[in-house]
Amino acid sequence: MSFEFLEADRIKGEEIDLLIDNYMPGDLEKGWVPAYRYHIVIAGTNQIIGKIDLRIGEQESLYYGGHIGYSVDEEYRGHRYAGKACRLLKPIALKHGKNRLYITCNPTNLASRKTIERVGGKFIETVDLPPYNDMYQRGEREISIFEWILD
Repeated sequence: MSFEFLEADRIKGEEIDLLIDNYMPGDLEKGWVPAYRYHIVIAGTNQIIGKIDLRIGEQESLYYGGHIGYSVDEEYRGHRYAGKACRLLKPIALKHGKNRLYITCNPTNLASRKTIERVGGKFIETVDLPPYNDMYQRGEREISIFEWILD
């Protein structure tokens, strides 16, 4: 079964837009699912202030790594842009038949935890990463897992 990306080159919000950086087809051998990679930009501009990915699929690795991953450049933090970017991705996820997404963060990253909770993510658990996981191989040992029910 082949995956078909939606035409979503720019998703407009009030304060920020999402500008496509790459449509990533995935790699089954590596366990990677198709993903949209966006730049988070100031609304109406191309000024990049962060990035966000939406991964479409169901793999064990997504339980640990999440369907959504984001980062905001340090000088733009504190404006809730990551949460706003997550909300802008919701219609894309729904169009792909996703009614629930996992979002994860390092247990010590309180700012990310607050972002996830603000968008409606409910804490499931904090787990030890399995040694074969790519985050473990990069030095991470634990991950906090949240579930965001899209309604």
